[in-house]
Amino acid sequence: MSPKIQLIRVDNRLVHGQTGVTWSNSLAIDTIVVIDDETVGNIFSQKLMTSIAKAGNVNIAFYSIEEFITVYNKANSDNKLFLLVKSIQVVRILFERGIRFPKINIGNIHYERGRYSLTKKIYLTKQDVEDLNFLNENDNYIFYQDVPGTMIEKINLLDFDKLRSR
Repeated sequence: MSPKIQLIRVDNRLVHGQTGVTWSNSLAIDTIVVIDDETVGNIFSQKLMTSIAKAGNVNIAFYSIEEFITVYNKANSDNKLFLLVKSIQVVRILFERGIRFPKINIGNIHYERGRYSLTKKIYLTKQDVEDLNFLNENDNYIFYQDVPGTMIEKINLLDFDKLRSR
């Protein structure tokens, strides 16, 4: 039996108060799984995120993309997982490699040059839009919700040119 993914969330902050406590508690998970090639090598970031996870009373694990795919496919447990990644591209890679999610939550993607506003907290590149459209076209449920209990906004197929011209 593979561990059960409760939710995957894209949030460039990864583990913070909302994800480490509020989301974790509402999802009734056992483990937060951070999938990020950079964070795997950053002990300081891991210690900070671990202290937040402890406050939420959940376990935490850190994997590179490739490590997670390997470990997940070999795992035999009934753990309930909350996956956190920094980018939509990681979600697409995981999906293309056979990992399935019940839902994809797009949280915070901060503004940078070349990113355009979808919401006040989500700024997308052309690649982000292409990846979201790919995931949508492959029957994934994608939504924005800041924290549990607030309004859910489903994210459907997007037009990058319309996003850019707002």
